[in-house]
Amino acid sequence: MSRPNTSFAMTKAEARRIWQRAQRLDVSAPFGDGPQATAAAVEHLGYVQIDTINVIERCHHHILWTRIPNYQRADLRQAQSIDKTVFEYWTHALSYVPAKDLRFFLPAMKQHRREGHKWFGSVTPADLRKVMRLIRRDGALTIRDIDDDVLVDKEHPWASRKPSKRALQLAFYEGQLTISERNGMLKTYELMARHFGWDTPSSKPPKPATAREIHIYLLDRALRAQGIVSLDSICHLDAPSKAATRRLVESRVRAKSLVPVALEGAAKQEHWAEPGTLEAASDRGSELVHILSPFDPLIIQRKRTELFFGYGHRFEAYVPKEKRLFGYFALPVLVGDDIVAAIDLKTDRKAGTLLVQKWSWVGNGARRGARKDLKRRIEEELHRFERFQLAE
Repeated sequence: MSRPNTSFAMTKAEARRIWQRAQRLDVSAPFGDGPQATAAAVEHLGYVQIDTINVIERCHHHILWTRIPNYQRADLRQAQSIDKTVFEYWTHALSYVPAKDLRFFLPAMKQHRREGHKWFGSVTPADLRKVMRLIRRDGALTIRDIDDDVLVDKEHPWASRKPSKRALQLAFYEGQLTISERNGMLKTYELMARHFGWDTPSSKPPKPATAREIHIYLLDRALRAQGIVSLDSICHLDAPSKAATRRLVESRVRAKSLVPVALEGAAKQEHWAEPGTLEAASDRGSELVHILSPFDPLIIQRKRTELFFGYGHRFEAYVPKEKRLFGYFALPVLVGDDIVAAIDLKTDRKAGTLLVQKWSWVGNGARRGARKDLKRRIEEELHRFERFQLAE
């Protein structure tokens, strides 16, 4: 789609403020407190990524804490296991997703039941029947509850020697099982229907979304959480969806519910926004300080982050030590609407302290005249971050 003459010209500074506002990083405590705040944050963002690395607090807790200053880990546990307002499934990665959006993931589950899953081709029908029989009979369980497996050689360093683990994961992707609770990275699996109460006469599962409804959902989710969108940002790691998404965008541009945006420095990459979003483009930005997870939605789309902020984040956990620039687990630091530093942190839980392994100034933080005040403000936030790390 060629960019018409009515494109809205936008500077990177304006774009940053819009994206920051859409991510709810421009105000303190935008979702309030408690489990309901956790559910509201996941609903607004659309997903909160899960990852196993715990050099500092795991990213799903970190992302929520960034937007909920009084966040407690138990709030996420309640939202998932008791209130059942969030559930786990694959977006571009394993993530917490609003339970109200489950219908948009049912077609993928059905496809895995029909065609299998490329990661779990070694799971035998007997292994799958075994774990399903155990859960139907005994209720929810973890892999630790299964102790009669004949151990096998690992196919991958992150894999398990227990065939039942891969069977549980396959049943999860097929939608037969859901993760009803998570303690650290230990997952409790339960029948999807039993967890959500669909096994009773008075309740039934939601109707699976159509392909068109899924594309509308992905576009609306991106507009809500990103403010300004591109095909890459809407369809992050989902290239097959781009053609249908482009057609949907074109129809909204014709209806004038979306406006093309000529973003400074974007060259030929097209962007769009809703008219109401553009009206706030010149609003003053935030002055808050945020220590961001490298898996935060503001950071995870690396090319987008670099375009908007002029900051190319490097995730160096798997980079040889001698080749690291920022450090093993560097965290970007957002001050106002600028990323000004990347700080490699490690939590020494035994000693009860947060360790700064390396501090790198980037962007406007690289200007020496601004560093003194920036450092003071960042250190104040680091103290708050340390209290969160060691709270539970």
